[in-house]
Amino acid sequence: MFTERRTKLIETMTAEADHPAAIFVSAREATRNSDVNYEFRQESSFYYLTGFDEPDSVALIRPGTEAPFVMFVRPHDPEMAIWVGPRVGIEGAVENYGADKAYPIEAIEEHLTELLSETETLYYPLGADEELDALILKQMTLRRQNAQRGPRALGDLRDPDPLIGEMRLRKSENEIASLTQAAVVTGQGFERAMRTTRSGLHEYEVQAAMESEFRRLGSRRNGYPSIVASAHDSCILHYTTNRKELVDGDLLLIDAGAEWEYYTADVTRTWPVNGQFTPEQRTIYDVVLRAQHAGIAAAQPNHRFDEIHEASVRVLVEGLTDLKILKGNIEQLIENDSYRPFYMHSTSHWLGMDVHDVGRYRNGEDSINLESGMCLTVEPGLYLDPKNENIPEAYRGIGIRIEDDILITLDGNKNLSSHIPSTPEEIEAIVGHLER
Repeated sequence: MFTERRTKLIETMTAEADHPAAIFVSAREATRNSDVNYEFRQESSFYYLTGFDEPDSVALIRPGTEAPFVMFVRPHDPEMAIWVGPRVGIEGAVENYGADKAYPIEAIEEHLTELLSETETLYYPLGADEELDALILKQMTLRRQNAQRGPRALGDLRDPDPLIGEMRLRKSENEIASLTQAAVVTGQGFERAMRTTRSGLHEYEVQAAMESEFRRLGSRRNGYPSIVASAHDSCILHYTTNRKELVDGDLLLIDAGAEWEYYTADVTRTWPVNGQFTPEQRTIYDVVLRAQHAGIAAAQPNHRFDEIHEASVRVLVEGLTDLKILKGNIEQLIENDSYRPFYMHSTSHWLGMDVHDVGRYRNGEDSINLESGMCLTVEPGLYLDPKNENIPEAYRGIGIRIEDDILITLDGNKNLSSHIPSTPEEIEAIVGHLER
């Protein structure tokens, strides 16, 4: 799989540039406090091309050379292995990860001049690593200074992210399988959270019930920090405090996703703490659910990406005018973005190794067309500020978002998270009913 990806990248680079090479940098370990590190998670594109899951590493891809895939990694250290376990090491990078050559990361400057001696175009994401940035700029300066004496100038520095973005945007069968399993595990976690919910618990207790199910089912980590927001905090888009006590009559919004083999789900559900929507909550919920159905229906091959947002926004604006929260002509309200105080984010984003995955959304000013293999979210919402006196009092403080993970197929789409309860009837039948 990783060899195939590198081969495809080499083909693209060779078609676009003369004598190209590309450098990709791993994530680094980061200190949380004192001698404690944050949990390590590899940089997505680095893992996508190498499958290598250690920090402080560099991958060099050189089409048309005797060693087209070179890695710089941390050598195996027997003393450190006592404390944190063995490293893959130089030999392991060749034997287990397909590197044609491998060197210690400490020796990168020593070898890079020779390895890039024939390179004219270098794909490197400037800003990815300060130390490597300086080394690359030094290489370019030396080559420019010596260009008159024979060596090719290394004068063309390009960002590799668009190339990798195009590759990662269209998911393979293996990637789709991982995304599907991530959604399955996420669904089990959400069901556990719904069944656990009751007044008197805290948001973090429901979060713990959900995430323990993720771990139990084999997800090593979340794709992003869980949003577990009750009452008025459901109107805060990226609330992660997750400490409030749940109160009878309030709503609980959870936005979370389990990661499976480096691919993440991204799902949001909103439900009543006591298991029964109030009439006002149900009214807003129904509007958001209709908007989501409209957005999913618009997620079709050869449709513009923007059509998803446009379809959802129209339903939301119609609902807001029916409730007298907005007043005026539907078309004018949409054109003027009059809905933005109540719906301030986009309806969709790419999904994959990153929760907001790579890949462009536009060709110039035009929205790109959807293609089979693309995976995205559809997540409309309404957030009615509790302090907004222009909203009828009964609706103030209601925040609702409904989000599913949609795979574009050859003849339509597939909702990877459709098994997670989303209709009011399904939700009311499950919330608070904990199976021992």
